[in-house]
Formats: sequence, C-alpha cells, structure tokens
Amino acid sequence: MALFDGILGNASQVDLAEVRKEYGQILILDEKIERAYKLVRDMFIFTDKRLILVDKQGMTGKKTEYHSVPYKSISHYSVETAGHLDLDAELCLYISSSTIPIKKTFNKNVNIYEVQLVLSQYILK
Repeated sequence: MALFDGILGNASQVDLAEVRKEYGQILILDEKIERAYKLVRDMFIFTDKRLILVDKQGMTGKKTEYHSVPYKSISHYSVETAGHLDLDAELCLYISSSTIPIKKTFNKNVNIYEVQLVLSQYILK
C-alpha cells in the first residue's frame, strides 16, 4: 500500500534506517534523525536539531536541493487544508531571516494535520 500512497501523493512515514543510510552524509556528528516523511520523491526529515526538506528535481531525481531549517529559526507556519474545489493542502514555513515562506503543496489525500502536529512538537520544545 505504501507504493500506492506515494503515487497518490500521500505522505507516509519512512523507515528511519533507510533514511539514515541515504541522508547520513548531511548530518552533523551527533545529530539524530527522529522522524521522516516521504511525499513521492520529496522528504521531510525531522532531526533532533533541525528540519531538512529534501527536494528531488528533474526527470531522474539526481539533482537534489536541501533546505536545512533549524527549529529555532521558524518564526511561524501556516497550514491551508484542501477544499472541495481546491484539491491541494499547503504548508508555509516562515523563517525569521526571510520574508518569503518556504511553501510545500500536498495532495488532498495527505494527512496535513499529522505533519503539522510533528512540526509543532519540534518548534514548541
């Protein structure tokens, strides 16, 4: 079912051992991956120090952009849920050093509430 969830755009929690293997090279020495969610090719990685947004680009996904966001620099965020005509949900992260938010769009079938709950747990520590 996880394959179908990915195709449909559903965010799904990912096995942490796989995430550590693939993304371990971008972590600092004592940083630990605590949760990770995959949305088709993109990833949301919650570590004990920061949020890492992984954006696979291009046809092959070889080109990858990483947004490293320390939790303390997230001034606030907003969630816009999907409606009847607007089928996508949107998460906007507002970083204290930027006036332009980082926006991520989710398919209507994604449980945006779960992602925002995890984000809240890390930001409000």
